[in-house]
Amino acid sequence: MTAIAGRFSDTRWTAPKAVGIFGIVVGAIAFWLALPPLAERTELLPIAVGIVAIAAGIWAWSRDERRIGGGAAMAGLMGILLGVAANQSSVENLDQVVVWSALFAATLRYATPLTYAAIGGLYCERAGVINVALEGMLLTGAYFGIFGAIETHSWAGKWAWVFGILCASVAGMLLAAIHAVWAIHFKVDQIISGTAINFLALGITGYLFINRYGDTGTPGDVPDYGIPDVHLHFLQDWYFIGPIFGQLNLMIWLSFVLLIATYIFVFRTPYGLRLRSVGEHPRAADTVGISVYKVRYIAVIASGAIAAMGGAYLSIGFVHSFNENMTAGTGFIGLAALVFGKWRPFPTYAAALLFGFSSALADRLPTAYGNQWGTLFQALPYLLTLIAVAGVIGRSIGPAAAGRPYVKQ
Repeated sequence: MTAIAGRFSDTRWTAPKAVGIFGIVVGAIAFWLALPPLAERTELLPIAVGIVAIAAGIWAWSRDERRIGGGAAMAGLMGILLGVAANQSSVENLDQVVVWSALFAATLRYATPLTYAAIGGLYCERAGVINVALEGMLLTGAYFGIFGAIETHSWAGKWAWVFGILCASVAGMLLAAIHAVWAIHFKVDQIISGTAINFLALGITGYLFINRYGDTGTPGDVPDYGIPDVHLHFLQDWYFIGPIFGQLNLMIWLSFVLLIATYIFVFRTPYGLRLRSVGEHPRAADTVGISVYKVRYIAVIASGAIAAMGGAYLSIGFVHSFNENMTAGTGFIGLAALVFGKWRPFPTYAAALLFGFSSALADRLPTAYGNQWGTLFQALPYLLTLIAVAGVIGRSIGPAAAGRPYVKQ
């Protein structure tokens, strides 16, 4: 506690970084003031608050804090634009869309498959293998997850979801093993290999789905033996917190465990150090006795298992059915979250939450404003990715050896 207190006592609140962070927070407040439950009906307030955020960003930028300063200026500008737009809407429409507890609960649901895909990609890319095949692994997990649950529920009963997840994980590992052999052993271009895996997964799952279930689709009783929700009855009556955390799917809670375990493993254990060394400088890792090929194979295959679990959540924990190409780019957004989060678990999860929030908002917008607004907000994750990789919020630079086949000498 003394060390923490000393750290805060040394903080200069007038430092450029602190001012930039203040600007980002103020920019968010500029928009929040125009939303329920406050719903201030004057455009001057978000404009005035947004100008303060922009000024803070410019001040931080002028003192070489460009990443935070640019983010604060953008937050202020977006706060003004969104705040003014919110004032053009009626309070009744805003009340239909902006129900914070429902939005945050939906955000967690939408962020979960992104999290599994992104964390799977983190292991793979930290080892130096680019994995654009996350979409295919997610889709494969979705099909084989529901297939395993349906085929075993006659004797496994309500525990059929366990076998569904196991089936999905094995299928994801097999698909990832193909990517690993092509990328590591045959030294095929990793982007091309991953793209081929995506098309392979799309074709295999589409064929198997039509061949097994035909026009009738998957059975309607999947919710009876799907991945269960965890009911925290002591939380359900809590204001705001209860509707969000009182009833979450088990896979959402497991994603929290996955994040913590990944951080500890990758950044706090010798095995994680080996993983990162192989992705940063494989020649040096090989010199000290680390098997580059072994580490990369394990990392790629593990990424397939983790991503496939996200697909299983989609089919037997969220939607409770399967349709051809049901992931619809979720794996690519998960990869975008990984890039946005700079290949670190918690920033990556923050990006997944941001993308999940845009999907949650897109679900609620058509009720009051029409389908066109929902479609527009579905594109927000891709826009944010372009902003991130363009360096406006800070350039994302991956592991140094990512995408480079290693040749042992």
